[in-house]
Amino acid sequence: MQRLLLLAIFISHLAFGQQEKSSSSDNYIYPDSSWQSETNVAKNGWNNESLNKLKLYIIDSTNATGVVVIQSGKILFDYGDTKETSYIASCRKSILSMLYGPFVESGEIDLSTTIERLHIEDVGGLLPEEKKATIKDLLTARSGVYHAASNEGDASAMAPKRGRVKPGEFWLYNNWDFNVAGYILEQRTGKTIYQLIDSMFAKPLKMQDWNINEQRKTGDSTRSKYLAYHIWFSTRDMARIGYLMLRNGKWKDEQIIPADWVKRTTSVVSPYRKAVEEGTAYYHFGYGYLWWIWDGPYNKGAYQNAYSATGAYGQFITVLPKLDLVIAFKTKYDYGRQTSTDLYLKFLDKLIAAREK
Repeated sequence: MQRLLLLAIFISHLAFGQQEKSSSSDNYIYPDSSWQSETNVAKNGWNNESLNKLKLYIIDSTNATGVVVIQSGKILFDYGDTKETSYIASCRKSILSMLYGPFVESGEIDLSTTIERLHIEDVGGLLPEEKKATIKDLLTARSGVYHAASNEGDASAMAPKRGRVKPGEFWLYNNWDFNVAGYILEQRTGKTIYQLIDSMFAKPLKMQDWNINEQRKTGDSTRSKYLAYHIWFSTRDMARIGYLMLRNGKWKDEQIIPADWVKRTTSVVSPYRKAVEEGTAYYHFGYGYLWWIWDGPYNKGAYQNAYSATGAYGQFITVLPKLDLVIAFKTKYDYGRQTSTDLYLKFLDKLIAAREK
């Protein structure tokens, strides 16, 4: 009997220990009204001198206006005016992907729905084959619809002739897809993208610099009636968006984006090697659901399971789960500045090299 009692006590202690371990794994640091700064960078293996040199690299070799690097919920490194808001270009698309998550999970949006069923038409009309494209095809840039977009800044110059490619068959970075995906989200939810950002992200994440009145759509409606939903964020609020993704859609005790959706959208749908074969590749990235994915052979070491939002002129949000790291990098184009993707990737390499082996 005594042996049974001891066994029962042991099992209860074991269960308690496992429970404690499980709950402590969720005990992440989150910012409140402002980010905390890491005062001892060496604690997590970073070299302070190397980080200082990184700041000189930003000044000498890039045109960045704001940089925030978050390590495990605290600011590891920052540079420039991180509170200033500016246009984040195509990073808007990755944010749209995030907004879709709760509505897909609830069933309010069915990704297999065709644009024909949604009565999507455009200037000059769409082809019967194009109307078979689904919402999923739009979110993965595989619609096969090569109608002109209302705004420039995509790879439409590489597009096959309209009607030659079936929906889902070919990947092409195409603003028509992204703008229509934004329109559909607004139609299905009854709210603007900016209202959704305000309620789903800005308020629960306590974004410091978000201003809904600063947001506006642009585009040439004579080319396409679906305008681009441009977004103005600060660098430190871009970091909050990245940190939400790093934490699998959870912010403190609230699951804002379904974890399954975060995983799904940041997994490769269009592999890098296939894009190279088809002549549509962008650097060494594969593509998921509006996120650029570090794909083989580049998804090694610190870049394992990494993904980025990228935007013209030098706007980037990168998540490196392997290092528990988020990088928000801003180049304010209003100043006539821009930072190339080449330079940003060099910056990332130098950042990672600043970590002690």
